Amino acid sequence: MQKMMQQVVCTVDVVLLTLQDSALKVALLKRGRAPFKDVQALPGGYIHPDTDADTRDAALRMLAQKTAIQPPYLEQLATFSGPARDPRGWSISVVYYALVPFDVIGQAGQADVTLASVDKLPRLSFDHRAIVNTAVQRLRGKSQYSSLPCYLAGEAFTLPQLQRIYEALMGEALNKVSFRRKMVEMDMLEAIAGEFSAAGAHRPAQLYRLKPELRDQLTLIARGL
Repeated sequence: MQKMMQQVVCTVDVVLLTLQDSALKVALLKRGRAPFKDVQALPGGYIHPDTDADTRDAALRMLAQKTAIQPPYLEQLATFSGPARDPRGWSISVVYYALVPFDVIGQAGQADVTLASVDKLPRLSFDHRAIVNTAVQRLRGKSQYSSLPCYLAGEAFTLPQLQRIYEALMGEALNKVSFRRKMVEMDMLEAIAGEFSAAGAHRPAQLYRLKPELRDQLTLIARGL
């Protein structure tokens, strides 16, 4: 008798990361069905072969449906697979990670989305803890030599604000003069003419943004700030 072939579960998952009060956090959703019913999980789901052009398309669809967020940055992280990660059977997940400014999550208005510190994760479904840890390691590693942290800063930001983001991701204080010199060397920012931050207790600071031609790509820099 011919043995019935086991069907492979094929999904996409997205590690949606943001900074809240200088703490790196990940967006989670409570699962509404088994397996892992009522347990927190990453936004994700099945690939739709009839409508998804590729896995990136599927990841963007999942984020739109489950979080109402269109991320300014999305990158493929890795593929996680095997017979032990999903109790339904042998499975494969193509995982992406996305970066969004904190205010974007608030504007999305999705009450079901919760934010958890990546350093104090709750119980997660499947192998999502390992996936989050992999994404965080990738982000923090790349933050040392790329423009990646800029995608957490929003459309407009001051240089002190951007420096604090780099410091939060790298886990260390950066020299102000060295940081500004590196930003000039990278040549990825442009000053927004006539736009300054609210004065507050200090002199208004110039607002910057990523240059238009660089907003959809990653800029690499020499290691060390």
